[in-house]
Amino acid sequence: MAKDPLAEAELHFDELNKLRILEPDVSQKTTELKEECEDFVDKIGQFQKIVSGLIELVDELAKEAETEKMKAIGARNLLKSAEKQREAQQQQLQALIAEKKMQLERYRIEYEALQKVEAEQNEFIDQFILQK
Repeated sequence: MAKDPLAEAELHFDELNKLRILEPDVSQKTTELKEECEDFVDKIGQFQKIVSGLIELVDELAKEAETEKMKAIGARNLLKSAEKQREAQQQQLQALIAEKKMQLERYRIEYEALQKVEAEQNEFIDQFILQK
């Protein structure tokens, strides 16, 4: 059997009878691999779009969570501040009550002293009137 001189030179004819360097089945597999690679690249592109959308969504949610966290911290600080103000006001009122009680006690003592003076003066007046 004689060898085909084209096969020895590694030249082949395809189904359209065009002269090719690659064997027809290798050429076909190469074309299939190229198409699969293009599909893979398209799918990777779609995947990247989905992932970037997901990343944007997660970033947005993280910003919202941070905003809510700051609001909660501010509300907690405001509550603590209001509580401290209430305690300070309560202490001021207790001090005012103590001061007013002391003042009341001074007025009571002064009143009793004035009643005593009045009684002494009335007694003096009565004795003075009786002597005349």
